[in-house]
Amino acid sequence: MSALLSAVRPPRPSRPEWLSSPRVLRTEVLAGLVVALALIPEAISFSILAGVDPRVGLFASFTMAVTIAFTGGRPAMISAATGAVALVVAPLAKEHGLDHLVAAVILGGLLQVVLAALGVAKLMRFVPRSVMVGFVNALAILIFTAQVPHLIGVPWLVYPMVAVALAIMVFLPRLTTAVPAPLVAIIALTVFTVAAHLTVPNVGGEGTLPDSLPTLGLPDVPYTLDTLRLIAPYALGIALVGLMESLMTAKLVDDITDTHSNKTRESWGQGVANIVTGFFGGMGGCAMIGQTMINVKTSGARTRLSTFLAGTFLLVLVVALGDVVALIPMAALVAVMIIVSVGTFDWHSIEPATLKRMPWGETIVMVITVIGTLVSHNLAVGVVLGVLAAMVIFARRVAHLVEVTSVLDPDGGTRIYHVHGELFFASSNDLVSQFDYAGDPEHVVVDMTEAHIWDASSVAALDAITTRYASRGKRVDIVGLNPASASFHENLAGTLTAGH
Repeated sequence: MSALLSAVRPPRPSRPEWLSSPRVLRTEVLAGLVVALALIPEAISFSILAGVDPRVGLFASFTMAVTIAFTGGRPAMISAATGAVALVVAPLAKEHGLDHLVAAVILGGLLQVVLAALGVAKLMRFVPRSVMVGFVNALAILIFTAQVPHLIGVPWLVYPMVAVALAIMVFLPRLTTAVPAPLVAIIALTVFTVAAHLTVPNVGGEGTLPDSLPTLGLPDVPYTLDTLRLIAPYALGIALVGLMESLMTAKLVDDITDTHSNKTRESWGQGVANIVTGFFGGMGGCAMIGQTMINVKTSGARTRLSTFLAGTFLLVLVVALGDVVALIPMAALVAVMIIVSVGTFDWHSIEPATLKRMPWGETIVMVITVIGTLVSHNLAVGVVLGVLAAMVIFARRVAHLVEVTSVLDPDGGTRIYHVHGELFFASSNDLVSQFDYAGDPEHVVVDMTEAHIWDASSVAALDAITTRYASRGKRVDIVGLNPASASFHENLAGTLTAGH
């Protein structure tokens, strides 16, 4: 009986790893702190980009990170206010104000939940590796170029400070990994700046930090069909861009950590996080790839605790310790992001030996993804262009793999054509021209044993072949179709031309 009960009793949930390991707990806590510090100037910058008060971006980063820590499908991934979402909502905020922006964020979150239920996460299987490499490389370039404005027109002291911070983050891990090197660099430069009374750009100069907690409420907009028509396009943009960046980032973290994540849960988790963020007056967001790399790759975090603490520390730092945080020199945070960009870039992908071995189509797809992202400053646009380019190149490559050979029956009364390859719109267009309609005997056999029909274009091509022979009084038998192709052909044959 006891054995039977143990078999049907649900397993006890395992304890989080950080509860049973002080070392893991320390790693997660310190990683969360580093990410929180790096989030502050980013959130302020994205708020300015969206045309809203810096507090809107900071509160959004807090609510997104804390919510996704519970609802997300990829542990240790950081979600917060992002530049991609800021670009989507900026026109709405400029023309109609913050309340309409917040309403769009809530609707965007609802759309993400719906898309998750419809299985949008399964679309990730159609993202080729070359697009993923281009996505990563474009991300690294964008992270680096975003730091350039902080290095132009600044006091000369900024440059040696950046150099010192870079040196700390490069060489300290060789001595010890007990404390994240980025945290050491931030604290060291802040203490030095304050002690030496240096006048250099700091976090406080990026925007006003909030001095109160976010409050729960509904956007003050007319709840009418006109409002829905106004915000719906922006909400759809938030949903699509947010899901694409989040799922791509989740896949990247999967590869780095050699673990699997629940992409469907991540999809609706992002939606829930945006809904919560909207109710707290935030600007919405999605996965932040730069901060995720700091958390996972630089700091070594692996659990949801680091994500939760990143949001919690962010709120504590800007509300309770805002005066202290404002003193952090931007040079330290710029150095952190430079290290992240260098570590994120896939240097192996541009090595001459790799480029020489790689098929030209793969390299073109990677380049298109990078260029599309850099020109639009939108990772989602780059990924879409890369996937479209990959589809075109794949179709072109497969189209050339179709081969038609023929033999004449010994009695001379039958010509047998053997079709080899995958028949679809790109390959079937050339199929019609590979038959000798005038010179063939009265009976023609088209053997499809080594071929497969994928679309209506292929059925139409076979119909055209049959029709041309029939116009000359010749009979065609199509044989060897596999069950799937036979069903496709049977359902559509003779129905694809006018008059049927």
